[in-house]
Amino acid sequence: MNGLQFDRARRLDLIAVGRLCIDLNANETGRPMEETMTFTKYVGGSPANIIIGAARLGLRTGFIGKLADDQMGRFIRSYLQKDGIDDSQVCVDRTGAVTGLAFTEIKSPQECSILMYRDRVADLLLNTEEISEAYIASAKALLISGTALAQSPSREAVFLALEFARKHNVTVFFDLDYRPYTWTSAAETAVYYNLAAEKSHCIIGTREEFDMMENLYNLAGADDQATAARWFAHQAELVVIKHGGSGSIGYTADGQSHRSGIFPAKVLKTFGAGDSYASAFIHSLMNGHSVSEAMRRGSASASIVISRHSCSDAMPTLEELEDFLRTNEEIAAGAQ
Repeated sequence: MNGLQFDRARRLDLIAVGRLCIDLNANETGRPMEETMTFTKYVGGSPANIIIGAARLGLRTGFIGKLADDQMGRFIRSYLQKDGIDDSQVCVDRTGAVTGLAFTEIKSPQECSILMYRDRVADLLLNTEEISEAYIASAKALLISGTALAQSPSREAVFLALEFARKHNVTVFFDLDYRPYTWTSAAETAVYYNLAAEKSHCIIGTREEFDMMENLYNLAGADDQATAARWFAHQAELVVIKHGGSGSIGYTADGQSHRSGIFPAKVLKTFGAGDSYASAFIHSLMNGHSVSEAMRRGSASASIVISRHSCSDAMPTLEELEDFLRTNEEIAAGAQ
């Protein structure tokens, strides 16, 4: 139905590897960060947000990562446990590394920015010895994101996880999650992104993120269909290219394309949309929905999250997602 294969006998549905950090979201919206005095603390990091969203929707989830030996690290672990996410493969750094911080600025629904502190962070110190082949083999699917590729030893840990996934027929989702300030050069970024994408079954990113990957090979200006075809020549079965307010296009290896628009929402902030989209999209695919329906449900989840203050806390439950879809269907029917 969607081209992806999942081994139903596996103990876990989805495990993620990579960034675990803290989001500090501005409480005073409508003003610049220089004038913001209070923030609310949440768990953050793209793979963390996605796995939290997937767990809220009912998937059996786990995480592979590294936390700082501090209060923030303990807060993150407690949060994962509260949502029923297996944290047995989340280890603790003992070298004095810190928890990454992301301060968010909400000047307006259209003008949001993030100030990140990523020096000496624990999540980028995850190493190959902390990647369990047996744990990856116990899952139907593995989620990776681009930020974990930015530095060693995390980079090598992710590639080892990808090799174990290939060996044990674990489906790989790659959320591109490009954060330029964590990389030293555009060329370095593109090389490692392309290498990871070659090993992935489903690649999800914005048009700008795919452009970043293609610029290195003088493919500037490539259209969506050509981008998708490039990855179908490797391992990909599904490529989703997001175009912001214009919606997204999903391409499958059998030559079909699927378009999805966006749902109306009372937008508070823009960040979190991609993570919430990915969580509902992956959940839908793993439950046998078509690509079109998975994209629709991903868009609905994104609309819910951008209307709320947080990213992780805002992730909807399955009941909330279904209610949102039902309400919008009723509104659409009434308008006809």
